Order: sequence, then C-alpha cells, then structure tokens
Amino acid sequence: MDTAPPQVAAETTLTYRDAVEADVPALVALVESAYRGDSSRAGWTTEADILEGQRTDPDGVRQVITTPGSRLLVVERDGGIVACCQLEHRGEAAYFGMFAVRPGLQGGGLGRRVIAEAERQARAEWGVREMHMTVISVREELIAWYERRGYRRTGKTTPFPYGDERFGVPQRADLAFELLVKDLTD
Repeated sequence: MDTAPPQVAAETTLTYRDAVEADVPALVALVESAYRGDSSRAGWTTEADILEGQRTDPDGVRQVITTPGSRLLVVERDGGIVACCQLEHRGEAAYFGMFAVRPGLQGGGLGRRVIAEAERQARAEWGVREMHMTVISVREELIAWYERRGYRRTGKTTPFPYGDERFGVPQRADLAFELLVKDLTD
C-alpha cells in the first residue's frame, strides 16, 4: 500500500509503456480497486454506490491489449503500476477508456498527467483530431473533472447494458453512458 501523500506522487517521475499479457492480473486488480468495492472508497472515482460486481475481467483487459488499433497504456512509478488507460484508434478520433488511478493516489494530479500523456500519444501516433470517451451519465463529479480538462458533454447517450454482469450489477435504474469529446487540434 502506498502511503505517500498524493501531491508527492504527482511530482515523481512516471514511465509509460504498452501493457503486455503478463500485466493482466495487476491491471484487473488496479481497475477493480479504483471503481468497485470498499477499496475504491479510498479515492473519489468509486462507482461502488451505483454498481456492484466487476468493472472488468482478465478477458476484457486481454482483449484491449491484443486488439489491433487498441492499446492499454500502463503508468509506472518506481517499478509499480499506478495507473492505466485504454486508447483505441477510431478513424479521426481516439477512444479513451479503462482509466484507473490507484485509489490512494487520486486527487493529487496523477490522473491529470496521465490523460494529458494519453492525448499527446494519440495525436502523435495516430494523428487524431478528437478524443472520445463514455462516462456513466449520473457521475456528475467525474464528468465535471473531464470538463475541466477540456471535454464537452454531447448529450449523446447509449443504454447501460443491464443484465450483462461483465459491466457490473446496477444499483439504480437510470444508468446510461454519455459521450464526451475533446478537440485535440488546439
């Protein structure tokens, strides 16, 4: 368990690399700890009050790693994984997903650094003009965080996959995914 204050963690050197098959167990654990169960309550991105069950599984993480045009960016500090995010090339846009920061390190600028690097890499490697993501529409605090990073709400929603426990077990009936978009040409 990391006991460093979040602001110290944000100032340290980070390394970025593509995930490999051997990372799957650690990445599943990281994503689960950031969003589900009691461990997620140490951070502010928890979905524990709206979803129970899993956030991802080894097959889902492996699929992101192995699908052409998709990457799972691993963020390390001092040899340990502290964050990750999915980048997927979709024509003139990139999709940003599976974003997780170790709960004890949230709130100190690490997530801001990771998303900025993901945007930089998507522009540099794929020449994309926009970054897209979907966020559960009732996650107002999280959406506000993305808006402060330049993302805008589109009002375009897709239904939450009720009944598909690969996405979790909903604790309310009003869940949907909203598309957020950021222009990367600035």
